[in-house]
Amino acid sequence: MSEPALELYPLGYYCRFSIPRGVSSFYVEKESSVLIERIYDEDLAQASYFIGCQAHNTAVVVDPRRDIAVYLDMAKKNGMEIVGVTETHIHADYLSGTRELAAATNATMYVSGEGGADWQYEFDAERICDGSEIRLGNLVLTAVHTPGHTPEHLSFLLKDGAFADEPGFMLTGDFVFAGDLGRPDLLDEAAGGVDTRFEGARQMFKSLKEKFLTLPDHIQIFPGHGSGSACGKALGSVPSTTLGYERQFAWWGKYLEADDEQGFIDELLEGQPDAPAYFGRMKRQNRQGPAIMGARELLPQLEASDLHDVIVVDTRSADEVHQGTVAGAVNIPAGNSMAKFGSWTVDPEKDSRALVLLAASQIGAMEMWDHMVRVGIDNVAGFITNFDGVDLVAPQTVSPDQLDELEYDLLLDVRNRSEVEEGYIPGALHINGASVLWNLEKLPRDGKIVSYCKSGTRSSIAASTLRNAGFDVVELQGSYDNWVRHNAQ
Repeated sequence: MSEPALELYPLGYYCRFSIPRGVSSFYVEKESSVLIERIYDEDLAQASYFIGCQAHNTAVVVDPRRDIAVYLDMAKKNGMEIVGVTETHIHADYLSGTRELAAATNATMYVSGEGGADWQYEFDAERICDGSEIRLGNLVLTAVHTPGHTPEHLSFLLKDGAFADEPGFMLTGDFVFAGDLGRPDLLDEAAGGVDTRFEGARQMFKSLKEKFLTLPDHIQIFPGHGSGSACGKALGSVPSTTLGYERQFAWWGKYLEADDEQGFIDELLEGQPDAPAYFGRMKRQNRQGPAIMGARELLPQLEASDLHDVIVVDTRSADEVHQGTVAGAVNIPAGNSMAKFGSWTVDPEKDSRALVLLAASQIGAMEMWDHMVRVGIDNVAGFITNFDGVDLVAPQTVSPDQLDELEYDLLLDVRNRSEVEEGYIPGALHINGASVLWNLEKLPRDGKIVSYCKSGTRSSIAASTLRNAGFDVVELQGSYDNWVRHNAQ
């Protein structure tokens, strides 16, 4: 196989790219030592980074997820030893793999010691603060305290000492994204804070002004999330950017140039998306230290007779589920959103039952399990390949033209807040699908609920979650889009 063509990169020297799906690799030449591999989880729109010194064959991983095989495989492929694991902050959207990877490799763990007494990690690891260095052969990662998204947040400047005397890269975590910034309101929305968003926004402005924008424009930025993440409101989908590009074109640049702190705060806080309720659990567990799973055995294939005192996960589409499913099953469609939707339907802190997955094969079931452990849903007992021998029930649905004739107690809108602001069915109660399981007290236990989303998938997930919790739920066929079409006739 011939070498790929060299291309000009924003840093001003040449790089060789190899970018398979889900992993972006940056091999910097000209006697450079640095290897930067971006591992991207499309499910949670989350990026982790494998940073290696090619001269010394050592590596550190930043912001790892809990299914760690990808990092071990990278180390093996590149002939490197993972000697360090670190993270930018106490995450809210996924369960950190820092302890998992360190346990598997004997790597040193580095976590933030910034943020004050209320924001300290509760497990043993080496504490790093503003200016702390992690040395890796010719490479130096320097911690930069960049509060705003969270009080303890760190970014990492990366210098390749074999190539340059100054840093060329910055891993910004949830501080600076491509085209956006980390939201400062999550502590209020998901971690029990009260009006912390305002101080967070002020800290964000200060971090940009005094830390980020004092750096040269050529610095290559590698953020912790991409488009689709709930950790910001307008994240770009490109894997990286440059400091100069963000300074000139990001929405916040004009406020920093004018030193307009209040204008910045107002725009930063306006229009942030709904925060999924499971974020609170992630914050708590990541601070305490996620449980170490160790090597996971292959999931066994189960039979219909094994489906007792478990949560059956129907991984088919909503349309297929509506043809018939196991009574009480939760609908988590297979694909790249299993972690996200799984976090809607299962709260392992309140329900200790094991999950049984509907999967075509053992390999498929293991891939599904990988997604689940990213949000701390570890208790999976096995999988089934079909529902043969199981009595199935068809979830009740209602068409828009029959809705007025149906006797029900509550109309439930499970869409995002921004969607509701654009239009809704009169009389509906809005609870985002990601928060339904945490708001059961707002719903009638002895009445009938009609649920809807935009087109049907999220409604099926939320409705199945409520049925599993004992509620009587009817789904609006085609959901809001179908209702709009019907009422436009």
